[in-house]
Amino acid sequence: MKFAKRVSRITVSPTAAVLMESERLKAKGVDVVDFGPGEPDFPTPEHIKQGAIKALADNKTKYTAVAGIAPLREAVCQWHSKQLGSSYETSECVISVGGKHAIFNAVSALIEEGDEVLIPAPYWVSFPDIVRLAGGEAVFVLTSAADGFVLNAKQVEAAITPRTRLAIINSPNNPTGAVIPPAEYERILEVCARHDVLVMTDECYSHFTYGAAKPYSLASVPGSKPNIIVVGSVSKTFSMTGWRIGYALGPKPLIDAMIKIQSQSTSNPTSIAQWGALAALTGPMDSVPVMLAEYARRRARILAGLRTIPGVTCTEPSGAFYAFPDVSARLGKGGAADATALAKQLLEREAVAVVPGDAFGAPGYLRFSYATSIERIEEGLRRLENFFAAVAAAS
Repeated sequence: MKFAKRVSRITVSPTAAVLMESERLKAKGVDVVDFGPGEPDFPTPEHIKQGAIKALADNKTKYTAVAGIAPLREAVCQWHSKQLGSSYETSECVISVGGKHAIFNAVSALIEEGDEVLIPAPYWVSFPDIVRLAGGEAVFVLTSAADGFVLNAKQVEAAITPRTRLAIINSPNNPTGAVIPPAEYERILEVCARHDVLVMTDECYSHFTYGAAKPYSLASVPGSKPNIIVVGSVSKTFSMTGWRIGYALGPKPLIDAMIKIQSQSTSNPTSIAQWGALAALTGPMDSVPVMLAEYARRRARILAGLRTIPGVTCTEPSGAFYAFPDVSARLGKGGAADATALAKQLLEREAVAVVPGDAFGAPGYLRFSYATSIERIEEGLRRLENFFAAVAAAS
């Protein structure tokens, strides 16, 4: 069977591959300590579930408008304004089947063969492949652990060429947890606007920041609307990953183009999930500080544990729920040749699931999600110490 060339441009999501292998082992009865999933381990708040249940009871199970139900689009605009200081109209909003879908639609609407898209590295695994599917070229802007993996405007300006159409920026960042300070983010916006480069700001982890870092959106900058597209979702903030509801906010012509694309792919997001998302955005947010406080506790524990392992260093994440240690000093020397091989060995020998940094454009690193209990973190750290001790003894 002959496949379209676009299929060969991409790979299966590495994070999904880790999840599948972890689930396979669990099905066989293996006690896996799973640091792979990028999703909250907390239940969806009850009032949100009740919103979906009421939608079922009220028979709200039919097709909706392709762009999403009007009350939800309005709620997104109002919630984003209240929480992050933006000013969008309902016509400047589209509801999608998760945040990834919004990114896919935006890139599909904007990028053609030969267009360049700037992507800071380390990056979320799907950004480059989405760009490649659209025929674009991903141009990676390397950030440094020495700078906390924080992107700066000088790096962006140096990477822009006449073919650059878009910059995709994820802050707080997956996988590093880096948070771009507002002043620097605004300098990045100024650079991009001057070069007629649109900025896609992925705000998936906006409400999970620590210490001095606070929730922030470029959309709060006066006059920014023509130059940015905001992508967000209810997945992380409200622990609704499986509900698959995301959104985009942006210039109306772009939103209209995204709706056109969506009309010929998924059509509307699931009706019941939309009503649940409406309950999330219009209801109490009591669950968010509870989750954040627990993530902060877990962050402190996993950082302390990783840093006790000889040859492992880890930059402190300012947001999201990932630790991203550098394990390059533990590669070779009789052990794994690279982080991918190391992750495979960890899963096979100690039943610890992590995602290799190679998947994020960062060879020599591993991503640990600490969206799991303290007890599992403790057990995982114990197994990790055993693993590296055994490797050291063997070499």
